[in-house]
Amino acid sequence: MTRRRTTDEERELFRAVLSGRALHQKPRPQPKTARTKPADKKAPATLAPSGLDGSTGERLRRGMIAPDSKLDLHGLTENAAHRALSSFLQTAHRRGDRLVLVVTGKGARSCEGPFDLELAGRSRGVLKTMVPRWLGEPQFARLIADLRGAHRRHGGDGALYVYLRKIKD
Repeated sequence: MTRRRTTDEERELFRAVLSGRALHQKPRPQPKTARTKPADKKAPATLAPSGLDGSTGERLRRGMIAPDSKLDLHGLTENAAHRALSSFLQTAHRRGDRLVLVVTGKGARSCEGPFDLELAGRSRGVLKTMVPRWLGEPQFARLIADLRGAHRRHGGDGALYVYLRKIKD
């Protein structure tokens, strides 16, 4: 591969930059390239499309839709919570429920004392962290149309709305 030779214009620009003369000059126009279509600003940031229309999403955000069923995972171990969530979602989907509430809890705050070594104030909410991950797994993703944090009247930060897909005939 041969090296490209610099032009006189490029050498002059280089000298000008080194001497400080070119600091306030306008940048040279860039060569025209193929333009790409601008990204749609209204497109959701997530890769998975939401299964909700606008009015349903807004009513959910305001807490105006009552959940059809509720699962409280407080006090369960991680394995037990995963099993309970799996059977709950499959049963709710078969029943035809559309909106279910999964209560994970906010997670306990750890404050062990002066020898906590930067752990004071960190969240220990294992289920609060893991449940959204689990709901992204293929076994759950095929059932779920939308997932979002619950309204304050339904548990707020310690709960999730899971909007299930319609049953295919």
